Amino acid sequence: MTRLAALAFLCLPLMLHAQEKKPGDEMIYKYLCAEADKLSQKFLDGATTIDEWQAKRPRLYQEYMDMLGLWPLPERTPLKATKTGVIEAHGVVVEKLHFQSKPGLYVTANLYRPKDTQRAPSLGFPAVLYVCGHSNRGRDGNKTAFQDHGFWFANNGYVCLIVDTLQMGELHGVHHGTYGRPWISIKKYEDGKRVLPRDVPENRFWWHSIGYSPAAVECWNGIRAIDYLQTLPYVDANKIGVTGISGGGAATFWIAAADPRVKVAVPVSGMADLECYIKDKVINGHCDCMFLYNTYQWDWTTIAALVAPRPLLFANSDKDPIFPMDANRRVMAKLRKLYAMYDSSPKAQGRPSLGLDEYVSQGGHDYRPDLRIAIFRFLNKHLKGDPKSKVEDSAQYELLAGRKLRVFPEDTDIPKDAINVRIDETFIPQAKVTLPEKGKFEEWKKGMIAKLREKSFRGHANRATRPVEMGAQAGLPGMGPQGFSFYTDTSIEVWFAWWGKLKEPADYSNVILHTDGFPDGTPKWAIPIVGQERVMHFMTRKDWTTKSPPNYVERSHLLLGRTVDDGKLWDARCACWTDDDRKRTRIIGKGYAGILAAYAALLDGTYKEIVVIDPPKSHKEGPHFLNVLRVLDIPEALGLLAPTPLTIIGGQDAAFDRTAEIYRLAGAADKLTRK
Repeated sequence: MTRLAALAFLCLPLMLHAQEKKPGDEMIYKYLCAEADKLSQKFLDGATTIDEWQAKRPRLYQEYMDMLGLWPLPERTPLKATKTGVIEAHGVVVEKLHFQSKPGLYVTANLYRPKDTQRAPSLGFPAVLYVCGHSNRGRDGNKTAFQDHGFWFANNGYVCLIVDTLQMGELHGVHHGTYGRPWISIKKYEDGKRVLPRDVPENRFWWHSIGYSPAAVECWNGIRAIDYLQTLPYVDANKIGVTGISGGGAATFWIAAADPRVKVAVPVSGMADLECYIKDKVINGHCDCMFLYNTYQWDWTTIAALVAPRPLLFANSDKDPIFPMDANRRVMAKLRKLYAMYDSSPKAQGRPSLGLDEYVSQGGHDYRPDLRIAIFRFLNKHLKGDPKSKVEDSAQYELLAGRKLRVFPEDTDIPKDAINVRIDETFIPQAKVTLPEKGKFEEWKKGMIAKLREKSFRGHANRATRPVEMGAQAGLPGMGPQGFSFYTDTSIEVWFAWWGKLKEPADYSNVILHTDGFPDGTPKWAIPIVGQERVMHFMTRKDWTTKSPPNYVERSHLLLGRTVDDGKLWDARCACWTDDDRKRTRIIGKGYAGILAAYAALLDGTYKEIVVIDPPKSHKEGPHFLNVLRVLDIPEALGLLAPTPLTIIGGQDAAFDRTAEIYRLAGAADKLTRK
């Protein structure tokens, strides 16, 4: 069994499962592919010269950090680094240690160093941060799977820090929050002595609403690991590299793009592109730590571009099903263009070509001797300045029993204050909204809506809320109602329907939103609201295959800077095509649909009335819009509707007192009804 067999177990078989087809599968797939194609044309945000790129780069760096959830940069709290043991093996010293990247967020690690640190070069040893892929070593932590790298580095004049990941480390957290059932809730530790918590919530789609990805934690842990390396007197703080495979390859990109202290980066099988992830559905083979939220709708390779002009070896394998070669070639072709820009700039004249290189090993998703040797040679050349020394494979070092490398030898040693298993709940703080001062409601409202448009609804910008194409005119097959359809986006067909005669062909006096199909008639819960008035029913996009794992549709949206619910909101915004339509429309929705109705009114304004029935009290329950909890929550969003008349039925929860307070501050308390 290879050391990455755990990754194959987790992900690859899921790519092969047959799925039942639904009518909406082709529709949503065409939409996702079309959106991926649009973003793939935006490499470097359109920069074509080195001057254009350098002008854009500061803004893009901030956007990148924001998409990770690391902007503004978290506080660098005390690391509280602690050694729990030291052993000697293969001629080097291995220190077992932990530090806290945030209070209570423990990072377990093994530090490999030469025995005699007094004989370090004058400025200290170069250092390599090794970030792990998904290699299930249970209670020992996945760092123990890659110990041969640590032994090689320490025997060849480096200091190497191998850090556990959040998931599959000694203190388990969650990577598979939206991929499917969290791994940690169903696996026993390898030694069978400790069963992990079974109360870990599944399908954490609220991650979308807060903008949380475990990629942020892995990146931050890497940044803090570099902080730790720079405290060591025998380390050259100006010669730090980072490498890792698979999840560690992705983390190599995250860390190197985020932290300029990384001087050399060697990601192995760590990044593909949007065409691969979405059009070829390779996202199904990856967990959530492999992705950030593409809020600013970048071409994916622009993330890798932030490493330039530092030396970068893009290492892959030619038969790797989750990092296929056609994607690798596209990524490399784009990076070559950027590095060529740097090479041709006036400042580069007279110096050697910059260090972009690639290496392709023959085989599947794993290390092999030639791949390891290529990695070591590249780091020797660009981190040590030694391109000539003979390099041998690290396989010569026999692996130690993982238990010997544990930072916390026994379960009783694990810190009681560790928050790793629930770090997703606090890593990105939810917005604390300050309500407006008296007389400044409109200014406050304008600012809040602007934040929403920037953080959550960038995909709605510069688009007309009206059909892009008309569809069928005969109603929904098998449903019975009169109606018609139209397209709100590429391949996205939505439906209007009604029962009985309308006063006119488009009687918009009452529109009820539906997100999960039409009822057989006006629902009983709506009769007290609409009485005998005419009703039109509008159904947003739906009816595609949902399979968990891998939640292909839901997760693919995030790589486009969208969510499924955001797409449904766009449909809802297209339900009324003009301001005149909206001015005479009472828009109604129950549950999630009610919140979609509210946001449609919030972004478009001018609705006659909004009626929300049994609304969720927080976006943690849904609907999920990207980053929305970093701006506000549902009670504040409903308050922003003031002074538009709003009725909340089933809204007696204390959370909606916040809505009432905002209506009062807007001078529109009489326009809010709670039943």
